[in-house]
Amino acid sequence: MAPPWERVPPRGYGGTERIVDELSRELSRRGHDVVLFASGDSKAPGELVVTVPVSLRSEELSGDQSPWMTVTQLEVLRREHELDLVHGHLDFHNLILARAAKIPVVSTFHGRLDMPYAQSALVDHPPGLVAISRSQAAQHPTVRWAGIVHNGLTLRTMPFGMRKDDSLCFVGRAAPEKGILDAIEIARLTGRRLRVAAKTPWLPWEREYHAAVFRPALERADVELLGELGPEDRDALLASSFATLMPGSWPEPFGLTAIESLACGTPVICRPVGGLREIVRDGSDGFIAADVPGMAAAVARVPELDRAAIRRSVLERFSVERMADGYEAVYARLLGPAQERTG
Repeated sequence: MAPPWERVPPRGYGGTERIVDELSRELSRRGHDVVLFASGDSKAPGELVVTVPVSLRSEELSGDQSPWMTVTQLEVLRREHELDLVHGHLDFHNLILARAAKIPVVSTFHGRLDMPYAQSALVDHPPGLVAISRSQAAQHPTVRWAGIVHNGLTLRTMPFGMRKDDSLCFVGRAAPEKGILDAIEIARLTGRRLRVAAKTPWLPWEREYHAAVFRPALERADVELLGELGPEDRDALLASSFATLMPGSWPEPFGLTAIESLACGTPVICRPVGGLREIVRDGSDGFIAADVPGMAAAVARVPELDRAAIRRSVLERFSVERMADGYEAVYARLLGPAQERTG
């Protein structure tokens, strides 16, 4: 069950939708019958149940899109008699479905859990809740998590061995929590070009931030805006960069850009926050520093790192196969008692 905002898989930026796509295809490859609830422009390895004609972001719709989340859940409930289990990727909207459905529901949280409403929402949590990092789960230690399953991707196809230039890169949303202004400052302090592959602003507050804050900050350093890149161009950017900057100070639940960059042999420089501490081994995969001066100083140490070793490690730790193994274990735990009750 995918959110209605982006197609599966996304043409450009879309972390949750990429995970839904990778997991669906790997489960199908393993012999599971997969039904994907997603936008009509999505592609599924099995049956596609359309929850919205086309992804909302592709239509650049304005106004309240939250009713489409309700539509998504209702479509699942209409079909639940045909299903053994539902795996929802709607964050807090998963909790409503988990209480309404008569079959087990696995609820993966891809977003932040440090918001004021999170404690109230999770206080009487249903079974089947999954965190994507130990850091994310630790924010709510009283929750009986069904599992902690790190995200995984098909990383072996990521390019490796491309000629590196001297530039730094930033891939993701040009948003305050992602640390885009800090990335610009690191580029200024190191005297290096910063290449930015950023999601096109969609929501009103995103457009306001771009116009009032992000655009004026570009004058402080040598910054090249590349726009929202497709998969091949994004991979080439990561593979050809000297290092990838992830200087956000928010509790990043995971960090897909980090594992993609490492799969290209490109070190990551970040703060010691969220799930990034479970991905980036300080001094091996990149460097972790508490502030902008520390991250800027770390750039000079990048040549110390073994890029081939970086790639080997991340392919083992964050493969799509490992992710699917983790979810299959969660599915089995939830389905076991249900099967006993019915049989």
